[in-house]
Amino acid sequence: MSLRRRLLLYLLLSAPLVWALALWISVDRARHEVNELYDSEMIRLARQVQATLRGPEVSGDALGPGTDMGEADVRDLAIAVWDAQGQLLMSDREGVLLPRQSQSAGFADIELEHEPWRVYYLQSFDGAWLVAAGQRVYERQEMVFNLTSSQLAPWLMVLPLLLLASAWGVKRALQPLQTLSAELRRRSPDELQPLDAGRAPQELRPLLDAMNGLFQRVDTQLQRERRFTADAAHELRTPLAVLRAQWDVLSRSRTDEERLEAQARLGGGLERMDRLVNQMLALSRLESGAEPLRRAAVDWRHVAEQALVDLLPLAERRHIELECDWPAEGASALPLQGDADLLVVMLRNLLDNALRYGPQGSVVRLAFESDGLRVENQGPALPAEQLLRMGERFYRPSGQAEGGSGLGVSIVRRIAELHGLTLHFGPCADGQGVCVSLHLAPPRQPGDSHA
Repeated sequence: MSLRRRLLLYLLLSAPLVWALALWISVDRARHEVNELYDSEMIRLARQVQATLRGPEVSGDALGPGTDMGEADVRDLAIAVWDAQGQLLMSDREGVLLPRQSQSAGFADIELEHEPWRVYYLQSFDGAWLVAAGQRVYERQEMVFNLTSSQLAPWLMVLPLLLLASAWGVKRALQPLQTLSAELRRRSPDELQPLDAGRAPQELRPLLDAMNGLFQRVDTQLQRERRFTADAAHELRTPLAVLRAQWDVLSRSRTDEERLEAQARLGGGLERMDRLVNQMLALSRLESGAEPLRRAAVDWRHVAEQALVDLLPLAERRHIELECDWPAEGASALPLQGDADLLVVMLRNLLDNALRYGPQGSVVRLAFESDGLRVENQGPALPAEQLLRMGERFYRPSGQAEGGSGLGVSIVRRIAELHGLTLHFGPCADGQGVCVSLHLAPPRQPGDSHA
């Protein structure tokens, strides 16, 4: 059942109940007011009769024949007077005689001729007179019914208008929900921008906040999946190129010894590709918070060896010499606790960029220091604008001959942040080429606002 129909059903069920309660209260109050009015009149009538009693016994119709009574119904009223001995002195009705109750004083409800009557007895101060003024209860009930029915009839007549007004009000009240539904239907799967909750009703704001939070989480998840897809495609280029070259060597092998050696190299390439896929999956899980970063003492010689071996075919193709410098004897290279496999991915991307964008026949140097490491290539220095934009996803300066997607530095930056390293781009010491340096980030102060 729709929310609109449910609200209208609740209104249809609750309105009669509320009306019945209001009717009961109205009848009760009307009965009270009518009783108060007639009781007051009966008391006043009884006192007037007692004050005017001076003559002989009177009986019959006190009003006399032919008297204009307007719309009054005197058949519902009766008056009687007795003396101290109980003798009836006056009665304004023939055939209807109020009972004498010498000990009564005030109001009494009696049954007279099988009909309920309300009688007021008034004793004189000296006990010489007893006056009784009575009225049939039906007269009062008729007046209460007429009063309440006169109020109820207009309510019943405007009931259709009230239902139409309620339906219109419910429709207007639910308009924000219809607007929200229409906006969600118009959206494409890629439109995950937050919904505007500024002008929404107070009752809808928790729902909008929850939906905006869901949109944000879905958008974050989609970006993470797209980034993983792009990163995986970027990282698999080098292993696939190596495997292609090793397969060519294997297919051209002429002797069993050459074939076995080519098979061994191809098997090693497949193992490295498998390890790379696992590394990319691990990086994706680390970014999503699904698992913590594995930390162990990093053997930089082993890390550098794996990265350099993977890039030897590219260096040979571009006729670039790879150099690796280590700290002086007795000094350790950048002591760090981290994931060696991810650090291999980081170094491989740095060296890959240095090899691809350095001039042919030049030198690419990987230098380790006690507090950091550097990757340098030769060639013209980059403009400051390009250095500032290094690390943006899919950013590639114009005029590049080498293919690429601009994702390598982005991957390097994320792995460096996971290990507490800061990444810096700038020219080499001689003002030429590009130098990428990594150093441990300074410890945060207690008042630092950055998370």
